[in-house]
Amino acid sequence: MGIPVRLPDLEAWKAQVSCQAGCPVQTDAGRYAQLIAAGRDEEAFLVARAPNPFASVCGRVCAAPCEDACRRRRIDAPVAIRALKRSLTEKFGAESLHPETQDQLRHALVAEGNRYAGHLPTTPLGPQAKKRKVAVVGAGPAGLAAAHDLAHLGYQVTVFEAGDEPGGMMRYGIPEYRLPRALIRAEIDQILGLGVELRLKTGLTSSSGLAALKRDGYEAVFLAVGVQKGRELALPGAEIDGVVRAVDYLLNANRGYRMELGRNVVVIGGGFVAFDAARTALRVGEDEAARLAAASPGTARLQEAFDSARAALRAGARDVTVVSLETFAEMPVLKSTQGHDEFEEAKREGVRFVTRQGPKRFLGDTRLKAVELRRVRSVFDPGGRFAPTYDDADVTEVAADTCILAIGQCPDLSFLTAADQIELTAAGTIKVDPATLATSATGIFAGGDVAFGPRNLIEAVQNGKQAARSIHDYLSGETAERRATIAVEKIPTRSYRTIAGFELIDRRSPPTLSLDRRTGISEVESGFEDAAARAQAARCLNCHVQTIYDPEKCVLCSRCVDVCPEHCLALVPFAALALPASDAARLAHAAGDGSAPLAAMIKDDSRCIRCGLCAIRCPTDAMTMERFAITERLQGEPRAQA
Repeated sequence: MGIPVRLPDLEAWKAQVSCQAGCPVQTDAGRYAQLIAAGRDEEAFLVARAPNPFASVCGRVCAAPCEDACRRRRIDAPVAIRALKRSLTEKFGAESLHPETQDQLRHALVAEGNRYAGHLPTTPLGPQAKKRKVAVVGAGPAGLAAAHDLAHLGYQVTVFEAGDEPGGMMRYGIPEYRLPRALIRAEIDQILGLGVELRLKTGLTSSSGLAALKRDGYEAVFLAVGVQKGRELALPGAEIDGVVRAVDYLLNANRGYRMELGRNVVVIGGGFVAFDAARTALRVGEDEAARLAAASPGTARLQEAFDSARAALRAGARDVTVVSLETFAEMPVLKSTQGHDEFEEAKREGVRFVTRQGPKRFLGDTRLKAVELRRVRSVFDPGGRFAPTYDDADVTEVAADTCILAIGQCPDLSFLTAADQIELTAAGTIKVDPATLATSATGIFAGGDVAFGPRNLIEAVQNGKQAARSIHDYLSGETAERRATIAVEKIPTRSYRTIAGFELIDRRSPPTLSLDRRTGISEVESGFEDAAARAQAARCLNCHVQTIYDPEKCVLCSRCVDVCPEHCLALVPFAALALPASDAARLAHAAGDGSAPLAAMIKDDSRCIRCGLCAIRCPTDAMTMERFAITERLQGEPRAQA
């Protein structure tokens, strides 16, 4: 049995930059971390902003799949990518003193980043395109991301929003202590500044729906209405006053409506929504809200904030308990770095957690008094599907004035009619082609939560961008195909250095307010100071840099192997390798007839920290450090007009 190895191909090179591969919109997080470490913050911002119109929002509340994919995570802990993005947007984003910085993405090449055009189809649009109308239904992250890209492509875009404010669940589902409303609006205003028209309080209805949009001249429609209805629990007592759905609570609280919830609050669920509801339950007491309101009378903006705080679940609540069916090890949210951080903050604030319990019934007459819980035997079936089983003989009772059900959401599609010919899935979402987001009706596309169910904000942004490309494809007759090229730059060994001790720097979370100051809408988290940001960025393992081995120069001295601190290099007999058949065929010429002994250099890239010691130690320049960049462009190929 030989040593299993393979030759790297383009996909393997792309996978090396695992943070970028893990990001739904392909943000080159590693590169902007490296630029921060080098003190090149403006260039770093442009790299972070190029593919993501909601970079500032994501710097605060992104689920950060890039951190879960970060190669440093396998060594100790991932780079604090989300917090580093925030440090950049505070300097150059929509909320900063220099919001115009992002305009460079439209006009010039960025020295170390991507041009915005690299994320869009490249075939130029004719003047007639500006007369073509596209409707986006829903002003959440998916809809606004689509509007952003379509506006860059030259289309007339109108966003129809049923609510009185844009932002969707960014605005109404995420508490203000995590995501300030002014920041959301600033980033949306940047999109509207591209010429996007926004019509508020203009939702679709069964009598004024898709057919009406077509009559008004809209040639394509993107449905991004989200999921703003909480799911019901068919349990005894679910109709009692005091049993509320988390999405309804958060929508009301973030609109400033007061909701009395008593002293004891139980939250059922184990996801981000449950954490948000529970932490909101501990924001501010009734007396504190009244004091703040009295201190600043007559200020509408502050009054709205104080009303929100007063309506928050800690209007007298002193005991907040999250009850989840899963154990901590089973909770999907706790398998992510950001979910774990949210969990730790909730515990610090006083939220209690009870696992492997589920509701059996709700007790009370006209008002909830307690929740009866039953032990969960199992959450998933042998195939991994959600199928909880319970032990109804093992029951406990928990006092509760309010029970918040954070058990999922579903869309409100009452505006659709049979004439629209929109096919739905068994789960009640809109059925789409996952590659194009096209629905069963010509010219109608859908994405975000309404097509895939509740998902992360950055996944919704990716859907919006994907829809924009598909709509452009449909209207222009252009087939947008991604093509990747790889460029390699040799770094002189004498100039390649990593920051001293970078491998020893611990991950630090961004600063947070002390517990006694976490009241009302006060933002809990703040950004890194410059020095802290540089240190945290320096933890990046420089995955864009690779050790390149030239066998023609190697003298088999093994100095590189000996000096490697991670023991990820080895010189072995060629005959000891177990290569896939395709790779063996590629190396057949090198292997010869087997009469002469051959050696091979093998490397475990998952362990390499790019310290460069192997190249420095090499006496013949056979081992070098080289930076590679993979550029993916959407290449336009004209086809018949749609």
